[in-house]
Amino acid sequence: MKNWKYTSPVKPGFHEVITPENSDCKESRFYRLNLKAGSSYTLNSDNLEMNLAVIQGRIIITHTLLRQEMKKLDSLYIPGKTLIKIKALEDSFCYIGGAPYEGIGELFYRPIDLSLPIGNIHQIHGKSPYEREVFMTVDTDLPASRLICGYTWSREGAWTSWPPHQHEKYLEEIYCYFDMSEHNYGLHLSYSNPGTLPHVYPVRSGDAVIAPSGYHPTVAIPGSRNIYFWILAAFCNKSRRYDLAKSDTNFDNVIKQ
Repeated sequence: MKNWKYTSPVKPGFHEVITPENSDCKESRFYRLNLKAGSSYTLNSDNLEMNLAVIQGRIIITHTLLRQEMKKLDSLYIPGKTLIKIKALEDSFCYIGGAPYEGIGELFYRPIDLSLPIGNIHQIHGKSPYEREVFMTVDTDLPASRLICGYTWSREGAWTSWPPHQHEKYLEEIYCYFDMSEHNYGLHLSYSNPGTLPHVYPVRSGDAVIAPSGYHPTVAIPGSRNIYFWILAAFCNKSRRYDLAKSDTNFDNVIKQ
């Protein structure tokens, strides 16, 4: 667990930040694409499905089936064996989640819309002091092979991913933080066994922490919020579900109070 934090590069280009080759993850990947205004990159998904999320700036994507301008927090599901040309309309960067493609899923654009009513796409999880807002970029109703992805915003000084939970038999996860300044950092905790002390990672924009196993709550310092793009990768299509998490029962009494 001591090596579960990664910091994504800010220099221009496409960067493999987290893969099974450089981490304890078996299925999930995290990439970062940084583009200067006017520059372009051709993304080849190859044997992976991907979820591209615009974290900063504006881009335009071109494919034989779709030409679409994308603003901050818009997202694109990309199936395997797909080429996407990406051109930056202004200085931009994208987070990209990846997992093995099994032939399920088609190209799909989802604009950010936090005015949507609470439902399958726009959600509120938990209650104070661990209430958080969630927007699904790849929800379980959207056909896909392994991926479930979305954004989470904590309340100020509050917890997310609470109660602490794990889903290590079915899925692994990567938390990719953004819109958090150097002074408004958060804490990401990881632990394997209930009752044991966790590894604690300070996190800011550009940081990512993997959760291939164990429990993984996060908390923001007072006056700030934890904000992240999360990538869930199922070990098979049948476990591509959002209801397989197991909570740490040590916190049951705390939750009920």
